[in-house]
Amino acid sequence: MSLDRLPLIGEAEIATAVRWPDLIDAIEAAMMAFSARQVVQPVRQMIPVPGKDAFMGAMPAIGDAMGVKVVTLFRGNAGTDLPTHQAVILLFDRANGAPLAVLDGRLITEMRTAAGTAAIVRKLTSEEPKTVAILGNGVQARAHADALRSVRKIGELRLWARNPDHGRPVAEDLGAVFLSDAAEAVRDADIVVCATSATEPVLKGAWLRQGALVASVGWNGPDGRELDDDAMAHTVLVESRDAARDQAGNVRGSGCEIFAEVGEIYAGTATVPVGATVVYDSVGIAIQDVAAAGLAYDRVAAAGP
Repeated sequence: MSLDRLPLIGEAEIATAVRWPDLIDAIEAAMMAFSARQVVQPVRQMIPVPGKDAFMGAMPAIGDAMGVKVVTLFRGNAGTDLPTHQAVILLFDRANGAPLAVLDGRLITEMRTAAGTAAIVRKLTSEEPKTVAILGNGVQARAHADALRSVRKIGELRLWARNPDHGRPVAEDLGAVFLSDAAEAVRDADIVVCATSATEPVLKGAWLRQGALVASVGWNGPDGRELDDDAMAHTVLVESRDAARDQAGNVRGSGCEIFAEVGEIYAGTATVPVGATVVYDSVGIAIQDVAAAGLAYDRVAAAGP
């Protein structure tokens, strides 16, 4: 592909082309391939932007698809017209190395994160209606509400945010009950999603009911935490042991034992104990982005001009 003809697939096309069921399947397959050592990727490389509360990251991976995501995190963008996370993904042809397309990576990052949670919820929970608590009011709160509704019926959706003025409108948009107390939001919930930028724990293990499933997906840095030690003392699942030990503040700060990678759970090479309280601690890994980008590219190409 000549570079002057390289397709640029924007956010609007991705939003039209990618549907939750297909994306959740793709993320589950990518995680199984990763844990089966069928994926080549390094741990995400992050470098600070001088003079800013910001980072730039590089995330290459080769699985069924081959590509690299370059992502920026500018925390100072919060509350402005610019998102805190911005990214592009470049896909290559695995057969000959030719570039295939450049994709906007912001929406892919948003969707693949929520799809990762939905995949483990689909695997580990029953089909009865669920009580879901979301801690946070950003893009991941909205994405998780959509993704979880695609795999489970939600009987009650609760939302907590540190700033009620920001949280209440989001809760209303999502059809959720806003609660100003995090412990009350979490109490007796079947599924808890932590999607904050907190650097100190916002979720205490003492609040969790036995058998709950917790997903921690906020970007908190290698030393920031959303969950306290009591929460991390439960059955901990991660995407990648190496990535979690290097970049997951919950894991690093608590010194917890990692029970398994989610790919091992999907493949059946590891099994969560019956009735266990499970913590899925997600940092996001490159093959998730590349798999999601490959899916988007295929769907856009199949739709034609």
